[in-house]
Amino acid sequence: EQAVAVAGGIIGGILLFVLLGITAYLLWKKFCRLFSYEKLISPVKTTNANAIFQDQAHSETHLKSTRCRSVPFIIPPTLHGRDWIHLTNEEQVQEDRDPFMTPQSGPRSSFHSLAGAYVVGTINPDLYKFPEDKSETDFPAGSIGRLWFSIEYEQESERLLVSLIKVRKLQPPADSCSPFVKIYLLPDERSYLQSKTKCKTLNPQFDENFVFQVSSKMLLQRTLKFLVYHVDKQKKHHLLGQVIFPLKNEALTEDNKLVIWRDLEKENLEPPSEHGDIQFSLSYNDYLGRLTVVVLRARGLKLQEESPAVGVYVKVSLMNHNKFIKSKKTAALLGTPNPVYNETFSFKADQTELDTASLSLSVLQSNKGEKTLLLGRVVVGPFMYTRGRELEHWNEMISKPKELVKRWHALCHST
Repeated sequence: EQAVAVAGGIIGGILLFVLLGITAYLLWKKFCRLFSYEKLISPVKTTNANAIFQDQAHSETHLKSTRCRSVPFIIPPTLHGRDWIHLTNEEQVQEDRDPFMTPQSGPRSSFHSLAGAYVVGTINPDLYKFPEDKSETDFPAGSIGRLWFSIEYEQESERLLVSLIKVRKLQPPADSCSPFVKIYLLPDERSYLQSKTKCKTLNPQFDENFVFQVSSKMLLQRTLKFLVYHVDKQKKHHLLGQVIFPLKNEALTEDNKLVIWRDLEKENLEPPSEHGDIQFSLSYNDYLGRLTVVVLRARGLKLQEESPAVGVYVKVSLMNHNKFIKSKKTAALLGTPNPVYNETFSFKADQTELDTASLSLSVLQSNKGEKTLLLGRVVVGPFMYTRGRELEHWNEMISKPKELVKRWHALCHST
């Protein structure tokens, strides 16, 4: 009996020990699972890994049909324990899954590798888009076309490389259009380079390269001129528009290839006046009290050939009650009857002074060792000083504040 009692006691002790061991193991495993991550202070919704994996197929289908507006920004589990900004109530945190759990079958995605990560916010992809190029969609009212080209200058060989890229939205006189382009390097208007003719298209793609030989000293005094023509069925050429591009304001190097677009302009087909014509724009900013003059170009100038011309420039003077206020000058271009300037000048003028102020634009030719010669002059201003086109230009400038008003004016030789 004693032996039986001893044996029973031993067996009972062993069973009690095993039971205590199992209980301790289960408690230890549960304790480790509960404290694998720190609890967040702010209240958040929780979803387990199974719920996320179940929603994954639906999310991928939704992403294919509609573009997601935001991308989750996630902190991986390896950075656990750092101090992060609290999540909002609308954001979620994913619980840790059992390391011994077998992943679900199916296509693998980034969600499988982010279990236990903190979702701390979203990124809006729209904020990182490049600005959309609207040069082929936004055309001004009355547009007759737009031309794209690129320029580059080789210093060693002194060559100007011009690439004619394309033209868009041409307005031909007939239904069909077969355009080509002539390229001049002003002031030389006797020689030009010509592109191939593109048949039956309003949007020709040229992609042709041209080379002009010009020294670096003369480069900034030159101007590119593009003439876009249409060839009809009788092989006659019709001018559709032109682009004038001075090179003086461009930094041309071999490492700086400039791609440029310009809207086509209608060429002034009227013959020049007796002393030539000048084109300029006027604008008045009533808020800043600023009068702006853009000297664009001149044509048909009567140069004084008895003296070697050094340069032709335009002097812009602001007057008030015929009293001189201020003047500014353009750069002097080597003697050419058709100089292109594209220079902007601003003058301070109060709105109350516009009825007594006027602008005088004088085209002058400077010569070596001699005084400056006046080639022509034009005055624009109110009714007190001007009539005709000059008065209309001034009144249109006042009626359209902050808008550039461009016009041609005939030069006169009165002083």
